[in-house]
Amino acid sequence: MKKMQNGSDSGVVYEEIMDAIVTQRLAPSQKVSENILTEMFDISRTTARNIMEQLTAQQFLVSISPRVTRVAPLTLLDVKQNFAMRKMLQPNIFAMAAAQVDYDKFVKLNDAISFKGPITDDRTALKLLKANKRFNLYVAQQLKYPLLMHWISQLEDTTMRIYWLYVKMKRILPFTWEHQRELLEAVKNDHADEIREQTHKILAICEERVLDAIFLHDQLYTQDLRLPAQPE
Repeated sequence: MKKMQNGSDSGVVYEEIMDAIVTQRLAPSQKVSENILTEMFDISRTTARNIMEQLTAQQFLVSISPRVTRVAPLTLLDVKQNFAMRKMLQPNIFAMAAAQVDYDKFVKLNDAISFKGPITDDRTALKLLKANKRFNLYVAQQLKYPLLMHWISQLEDTTMRIYWLYVKMKRILPFTWEHQRELLEAVKNDHADEIREQTHKILAICEERVLDAIFLHDQLYTQDLRLPAQPE
Protein backbone atom coordinates (compact mmCIF):
# COMPACT_ATOMS: atom_id res chain seq x y z
CA MET A 1 0.00 0.00 0.00
CA LYS A 2 1.32 3.44 -0.88
CA LYS A 3 1.64 6.09 1.77
CA MET A 4 -1.76 7.69 2.21
CA GLN A 5 -1.78 11.36 3.09
CA ASN A 6 -4.93 12.90 1.61
CA GLY A 7 -8.28 13.00 3.36
CA SER A 8 -10.02 10.63 0.96
CA ASP A 9 -7.56 7.85 1.77
CA SER A 10 -7.38 8.41 5.51
CA GLY A 11 -10.71 6.60 5.97
CA VAL A 12 -9.20 3.47 4.42
CA VAL A 13 -6.20 3.63 6.74
CA TYR A 14 -8.43 4.29 9.75
CA GLU A 15 -10.44 1.17 8.93
CA GLU A 16 -7.28 -0.94 8.58
CA ILE A 17 -5.99 0.23 11.95
CA MET A 18 -9.40 -0.32 13.56
CA ASP A 19 -9.42 -3.83 12.06
CA ALA A 20 -6.03 -4.43 13.67
CA ILE A 21 -7.45 -3.39 17.04
CA VAL A 22 -10.52 -5.63 16.59
CA THR A 23 -8.44 -8.66 15.60
CA GLN A 24 -5.83 -7.96 18.29
CA ARG A 25 -3.05 -7.55 15.78
CA LEU A 26 -2.81 -4.40 17.88
CA ALA A 27 -3.60 -6.11 21.17
CA PRO A 28 -5.33 -4.59 24.20
CA SER A 29 -2.88 -2.43 26.20
CA GLN A 30 -0.19 -2.75 23.50
CA LYS A 31 1.97 0.36 23.11
CA VAL A 32 1.46 2.28 19.88
CA SER A 33 3.22 5.27 18.36
CA GLU A 34 3.45 7.15 15.10
CA ASN A 35 6.52 5.11 14.21
CA ILE A 36 4.80 1.80 14.94
CA LEU A 37 1.76 2.68 12.83
CA THR A 38 3.94 4.10 10.05
CA GLU A 39 5.87 0.83 9.82
CA MET A 40 2.89 -1.51 10.24
CA PHE A 41 0.62 0.19 7.71
CA ASP A 42 3.13 1.95 5.42
CA ILE A 43 1.61 5.37 6.01
CA SER A 44 3.01 8.83 6.61
CA ARG A 45 3.69 10.13 10.11
CA THR A 46 1.09 12.85 9.55
CA THR A 47 -1.57 10.28 8.73
CA ALA A 48 -0.51 8.15 11.71
CA ARG A 49 -0.66 11.16 14.03
CA ASN A 50 -4.11 12.21 12.81
CA ILE A 51 -5.55 8.72 13.18
CA MET A 52 -4.01 8.31 16.63
CA GLU A 53 -5.72 11.54 17.69
CA GLN A 54 -9.03 10.30 16.28
CA LEU A 55 -8.78 6.89 17.95
CA THR A 56 -7.78 8.50 21.24
CA ALA A 57 -10.82 10.79 21.10
CA GLN A 58 -12.97 7.73 20.49
CA GLN A 59 -11.26 5.91 23.38
CA PHE A 60 -9.85 3.07 21.29
CA LEU A 61 -6.39 4.38 22.16
CA VAL A 62 -5.47 5.66 25.62
CA SER A 63 -2.83 8.32 26.29
CA ILE A 64 -0.91 7.20 29.39
CA SER A 65 1.54 10.10 29.27
CA PRO A 66 2.76 12.61 26.67
CA ARG A 67 5.12 9.92 25.38
CA VAL A 68 3.10 6.73 25.87
CA THR A 69 -0.11 5.72 24.10
CA ARG A 70 -1.62 2.25 24.30
CA VAL A 71 -4.49 0.36 22.73
CA ALA A 72 -7.46 0.70 25.06
CA PRO A 73 -7.76 -2.34 27.33
CA LEU A 74 -10.75 -4.64 26.93
CA THR A 75 -12.18 -5.77 30.26
CA LEU A 76 -15.23 -7.57 31.59
CA LEU A 77 -16.60 -4.19 32.64
CA ASP A 78 -16.26 -2.97 29.04
CA VAL A 79 -18.16 -6.02 27.82
CA LYS A 80 -20.97 -5.57 30.34
CA GLN A 81 -21.27 -1.83 29.73
CA ASN A 82 -21.34 -2.34 25.95
CA PHE A 83 -24.22 -4.79 26.23
CA ALA A 84 -26.03 -2.56 28.73
CA MET A 85 -25.82 0.44 26.39
CA ARG A 86 -26.92 -1.54 23.36
CA LYS A 87 -29.86 -3.06 25.24
CA MET A 88 -30.98 0.46 26.12
CA LEU A 89 -30.56 1.91 22.62
CA GLN A 90 -30.89 -0.77 19.97
CA PRO A 91 -34.45 -2.07 20.67
CA ASN A 92 -35.84 1.46 20.41
CA ILE A 93 -33.72 2.32 17.38
CA PHE A 94 -34.98 -0.73 15.49
CA ALA A 95 -38.59 -0.05 16.51
CA MET A 96 -38.44 3.62 15.50
CA ALA A 97 -36.61 2.96 12.21
CA ALA A 98 -38.71 0.01 11.00
CA ALA A 99 -41.10 2.12 8.93
CA GLN A 100 -38.20 3.82 7.10
CA VAL A 101 -36.21 0.66 6.38
CA ASP A 102 -35.93 -0.61 2.83
CA TYR A 103 -36.94 -4.16 3.67
CA ASP A 104 -35.23 -5.79 0.69
CA LYS A 105 -31.95 -4.08 1.59
CA PHE A 106 -32.51 -4.97 5.22
CA VAL A 107 -32.83 -8.65 4.31
CA LYS A 108 -29.80 -8.48 2.02
CA LEU A 109 -27.68 -6.96 4.80
CA ASN A 110 -28.86 -9.68 7.14
CA ASP A 111 -28.04 -12.39 4.59
CA ALA A 112 -24.45 -11.13 4.55
CA ILE A 113 -24.15 -12.11 8.22
CA SER A 114 -25.36 -15.67 7.65
CA PHE A 115 -22.67 -18.32 7.54
CA LYS A 116 -22.99 -22.09 7.62
CA GLY A 117 -20.31 -24.14 9.31
CA PRO A 118 -17.49 -23.16 11.64
CA ILE A 119 -15.62 -19.89 11.11
CA THR A 120 -12.09 -21.16 10.75
CA ASP A 121 -10.14 -18.19 9.37
CA ASP A 122 -9.63 -14.61 10.49
CA ARG A 123 -10.61 -13.10 7.15
CA THR A 124 -14.07 -14.68 7.26
CA ALA A 125 -14.51 -13.77 10.92
CA LEU A 126 -13.72 -10.11 10.27
CA LYS A 127 -15.93 -10.04 7.17
CA LEU A 128 -18.92 -11.35 9.17
CA LEU A 129 -18.35 -8.92 12.04
CA LYS A 130 -18.20 -6.02 9.60
CA ALA A 131 -21.41 -7.24 7.96
CA ASN A 132 -23.09 -7.27 11.36
CA LYS A 133 -21.89 -3.72 11.99
CA ARG A 134 -23.23 -2.55 8.61
CA PHE A 135 -26.59 -4.18 9.38
CA ASN A 136 -26.96 -2.31 12.67
CA LEU A 137 -25.64 0.99 11.32
CA TYR A 138 -28.03 0.87 8.38
CA VAL A 139 -31.01 0.71 10.72
CA ALA A 140 -29.69 3.55 12.89
CA GLN A 141 -29.04 5.70 9.82
CA GLN A 142 -32.76 5.70 9.00
CA LEU A 143 -33.41 7.92 12.03
CA LYS A 144 -31.10 10.64 10.64
CA TYR A 145 -29.67 11.72 14.01
CA PRO A 146 -25.94 12.49 13.45
CA LEU A 147 -25.04 12.46 17.14
CA LEU A 148 -26.77 9.10 17.60
CA MET A 149 -24.79 7.71 14.66
CA HIS A 150 -21.56 8.82 16.35
CA TRP A 151 -22.48 6.88 19.50
CA ILE A 152 -23.73 3.82 17.65
CA SER A 153 -20.62 3.65 15.49
CA GLN A 154 -18.39 3.59 18.58
CA LEU A 155 -20.58 0.97 20.24
CA GLU A 156 -20.45 -1.18 17.11
CA ASP A 157 -16.65 -0.97 16.88
CA THR A 158 -16.41 -2.08 20.51
CA THR A 159 -18.93 -4.82 19.76
CA MET A 160 -16.61 -6.07 17.03
CA ARG A 161 -13.77 -6.27 19.56
CA ILE A 162 -16.00 -8.27 21.92
CA TYR A 163 -17.50 -10.59 19.31
CA TRP A 164 -14.03 -11.25 17.91
CA LEU A 165 -13.19 -12.96 21.20
CA TYR A 166 -16.26 -15.17 20.94
CA VAL A 167 -15.70 -16.10 17.30
CA LYS A 168 -12.08 -17.03 17.98
CA MET A 169 -13.08 -19.18 20.95
CA LYS A 170 -16.25 -20.78 19.55
CA ARG A 171 -15.79 -20.45 15.77
CA ILE A 172 -19.37 -19.20 15.41
CA LEU A 173 -21.20 -15.90 15.86
CA PRO A 174 -23.00 -15.46 19.19
CA PHE A 175 -26.38 -15.30 17.41
CA THR A 176 -28.00 -17.53 14.78
CA TRP A 177 -30.22 -17.20 11.76
CA GLU A 178 -33.18 -18.34 13.88
CA HIS A 179 -32.64 -15.37 16.20
CA GLN A 180 -32.51 -12.95 13.27
CA ARG A 181 -35.48 -14.46 11.42
CA GLU A 182 -37.97 -13.44 14.11
CA LEU A 183 -36.56 -9.91 14.14
CA LEU A 184 -36.84 -9.63 10.36
CA GLU A 185 -40.47 -10.72 10.51
CA ALA A 186 -41.25 -8.17 13.22
CA VAL A 187 -39.60 -5.39 11.19
CA LYS A 188 -41.50 -6.45 8.07
CA ASN A 189 -44.79 -6.14 9.97
CA ASP A 190 -43.66 -2.93 11.74
CA HIS A 191 -44.73 -4.28 15.13
CA ALA A 192 -42.85 -1.95 17.49
CA ASP A 193 -43.31 -3.96 20.70
CA GLU A 194 -42.28 -7.20 19.01
CA ILE A 195 -39.28 -5.51 17.40
CA ARG A 196 -38.13 -4.28 20.82
CA GLU A 197 -38.69 -7.72 22.32
CA GLN A 198 -36.80 -9.59 19.60
CA THR A 199 -33.92 -7.11 19.53
CA HIS A 200 -33.53 -7.27 23.31
CA LYS A 201 -33.75 -11.08 23.18
CA ILE A 202 -30.91 -11.30 20.64
CA LEU A 203 -28.69 -9.01 22.72
CA ALA A 204 -29.44 -10.91 25.93
CA ILE A 205 -28.56 -14.24 24.29
CA CYS A 206 -25.35 -12.79 22.87
CA GLU A 207 -24.37 -11.32 26.24
CA GLU A 208 -24.92 -14.62 28.03
CA ARG A 209 -22.94 -16.58 25.44
CA VAL A 210 -20.05 -14.12 25.33
CA LEU A 211 -19.71 -13.92 29.13
CA ASP A 212 -19.96 -17.70 29.50
CA ALA A 213 -17.22 -18.15 26.90
CA ILE A 214 -14.97 -15.65 28.66
CA PHE A 215 -15.48 -17.15 32.10
CA LEU A 216 -14.85 -20.69 30.82
CA HIS A 217 -11.69 -19.78 28.91
CA ASP A 218 -8.88 -20.27 31.40
CA GLN A 219 -6.25 -18.67 29.13
CA LEU A 220 -7.87 -15.23 29.00
CA TYR A 221 -6.30 -12.64 31.24
CA THR A 222 -8.36 -11.62 34.26
CA GLN A 223 -8.24 -7.87 33.64
CA ASP A 224 -7.35 -7.57 29.96
CA LEU A 225 -9.24 -9.79 27.54
CA ARG A 226 -6.28 -10.50 25.32
CA LEU A 227 -6.32 -13.79 23.48
CA PRO A 228 -3.20 -15.94 23.89
CA ALA A 229 -0.73 -15.70 21.03
CA GLN A 230 -1.42 -18.17 18.23
CA PRO A 231 1.41 -20.24 16.75
CA GLU A 232 2.37 -19.09 13.28
